[in-house]
Amino acid sequence: MTNTQGSSELKTYAVRTLGCQMNVHDSERLAGLLDDAGVVPVELVPEKAARATEAGDQGADILVINTCSVRENAANKLFGHLGQLKAVKDSRPGMQIAVGGCLAQQLREGIVERAPWVDVVLGTHNLDVLPALLERARHNKKAAVEIEESLKVFPSTLPTHRESAYAGWVSISVGCNNTCTFCIVPHLRGKERDRRPGEILSEIEAVVSQGAIEVTLLGQNVNSYGVGFGDRGAFAKLLRACGDIEGLERVRFTSPHPAAFTDDVIDAMAETPNVMPSLHMPLQSGSDAVLRAMRRSYRSAKFLGILDRVRERIPHAAITTDIIVGFPGETEEDFQATLDIVEKSRFASAFTFLYSPRPGTPAADMDNQVPAEVASERYQRLHELQKRITLEENEKLVGQRVDVLIASGEGRKDAATARITGRAADNRLVHIALPNELAPQPRPGDMVSAIVTHAAPSHLVADSALDGGLFEVRPTRAGDAYESGERRKAQLAEEAAGRAPVSLGIPGILVRKN
Repeated sequence: MTNTQGSSELKTYAVRTLGCQMNVHDSERLAGLLDDAGVVPVELVPEKAARATEAGDQGADILVINTCSVRENAANKLFGHLGQLKAVKDSRPGMQIAVGGCLAQQLREGIVERAPWVDVVLGTHNLDVLPALLERARHNKKAAVEIEESLKVFPSTLPTHRESAYAGWVSISVGCNNTCTFCIVPHLRGKERDRRPGEILSEIEAVVSQGAIEVTLLGQNVNSYGVGFGDRGAFAKLLRACGDIEGLERVRFTSPHPAAFTDDVIDAMAETPNVMPSLHMPLQSGSDAVLRAMRRSYRSAKFLGILDRVRERIPHAAITTDIIVGFPGETEEDFQATLDIVEKSRFASAFTFLYSPRPGTPAADMDNQVPAEVASERYQRLHELQKRITLEENEKLVGQRVDVLIASGEGRKDAATARITGRAADNRLVHIALPNELAPQPRPGDMVSAIVTHAAPSHLVADSALDGGLFEVRPTRAGDAYESGERRKAQLAEEAAGRAPVSLGIPGILVRKN
């Protein structure tokens, strides 16, 4: 059987993801739905990809924008982007634009009112309707808007187009039961709903059977997992169960909440070999007064106690955090308390944010907003402090061996520096020099061991190979899967262009071991 459809006739798509890892996971589901509907990723059709513009359309017939409402000025950025896309759509008959994610859940019909050239708006609770809404909009020649108030289909049951052959996201829950005054997520994602452990482990096994060797467990608050079905120790048990999955080399999770973080999770991390020594623990503020105003149900002493217990059991753990600067009512004394906690905590890195009001949150209506110039000056001080600490902590690793899972696309300067890039066990970014005359090079998904020779605030450099030092490559199933995926992409591109017979893909069947 040969493909008689020319590449110009193939309908293509692109998905642009804004925001957190949960959005990345959702985008893989949206792409999977479009794959199942017979739409082709635009990168497989070079003549369509070549028409991409600076508006970010990527040349696609269908552009899906998966939005976030947490980041600063999210709505303004979205409508600015949509404004740029209008000219592209006007010049490209049949192009469709879909907007999903948290901002779509929040603004609803307001998106179409401000940008009437948008074809589809769908929320966080009904990802599965994307193909139907696109067809409805095309048929009716008007925008299709559908927002559900509660989850209809658990995203993890939907088809998936995974971006990585060697690492995968697996959702263990959706929604959040916390009531932080700065956060709109519980309103947009709903109350927490937990998946059953068996479903999660089956998905992890399926991901591993496809070649992945690393999995990240996702939830708005992973360590409250299990409360929904009456087992407060369920998350620690889940981590331990991951240790029994053959072929799974690295397990990570994000994000926990300090109020619910328990010692059984620390024990599971320490005692399960494939659970990595990295932990993201959001601080938000070092001031107890600000934490109270944020409605964060822990205080600084408890936070520091968790870090002490983690480091006692896992001395080499790299701990990262989130911090908000300029929350309403934050005084210079409050901010100094944050600086003090950061100094004590020795975070490997920190995601720092200037507070900005989110409509619909209690904090947005507080009277004592911090002047922008004050917040900006504090933010800069925090940034400089954390930059110094990160460099100091990274410098301690010079001379040490790192085992790095090679990644695709994380080293933007690799071609110029003749290096490859990946993540160490503790999730630090590592750039690795290649020995002279090395062929073939390690593939994304392979493991490389080298010695750290230089530290920077945002990464490590391991150039030991240049002096004849340690450079060990361990080819993996994940590297095989990446290589196979690249061959498949090339084949699909040939099929899309009508230059090769259409192949029939036969899905594999996962067999669980007893």
